[in-house]
Amino acid sequence: MAPAAATSSPMFAPAASTTTALSLANVLYEKNGAIAYVTVNRPKVLNALNTPTWKDLRTAFEDARDDAAVRGVILTGAGDKAFIAGADISEFEGRTSLTQRDAMKSLRIFDAIEDFPKPVIAMINGFCLGGGLELALACDLRFASDNAKLGQPEINLGIIPGGGGTQRLARLIGEGKSMELILTGDLIEAAQAKELGLVNDVFIPNELRDRVRALAARIAEKSPIALRMAKEAVKTASRTTLREGLSRETDLFCLTFGSEDKEEGVRAFLEKRKPDFKGR
Repeated sequence: MAPAAATSSPMFAPAASTTTALSLANVLYEKNGAIAYVTVNRPKVLNALNTPTWKDLRTAFEDARDDAAVRGVILTGAGDKAFIAGADISEFEGRTSLTQRDAMKSLRIFDAIEDFPKPVIAMINGFCLGGGLELALACDLRFASDNAKLGQPEINLGIIPGGGGTQRLARLIGEGKSMELILTGDLIEAAQAKELGLVNDVFIPNELRDRVRALAARIAEKSPIALRMAKEAVKTASRTTLREGLSRETDLFCLTFGSEDKEEGVRAFLEKRKPDFKGR
């Protein structure tokens, strides 16, 4: 849910070598080496998500998915006030159960991010509320500035989270605390979010970008095949029984043995050098 509108200068300033990948109205999409940066660019309304923005997000992630040079994505919001402060509530007025269901089905970006074949990191640089938190929950890793506030305040509008908040939040931090946050609509500070395991770590605002970029670069050096298999194996844990998960892990582990990257990794280890993974 978006608080009152505010203006701010972009928090994310890409390096000089960054190239613009696509021209989108509500999302900045750039690539810098192996990392793609997806920045919701509506700082005057704290990056609230409207229908055109959902479409731009889908376009950006589709491009990142199909570009073999991209090995990871950082998702963030423009300005220093908000990551994403929720949905654009003005679009909810007058919608019926059927029209809202149609809208949700046509723009299921939450699931697309969760199932994305490459690592996705949420860089939470301020308010992370409602649909914004649901987008962060769909990412693989979450890092926040120490002034960030997170929550699912939909209950205050007479609705509930509809982008996976009731499911992914409970799987991540447990039913009890999730129930409390969703039923009260309360917001929590970044430090508490870290204690709960909702975010991986918290940094002061002027360090957040560099710390997240450094981690993304480290991950991008790994085998793209192994990263994809590892993501699927870990996510299987919350979707199946232990026995089913262990079986899937074995299958994915064995599949990595059919890749050139596995041969390169083993050879590099034995030769005491850094591996050069090609994603094959």
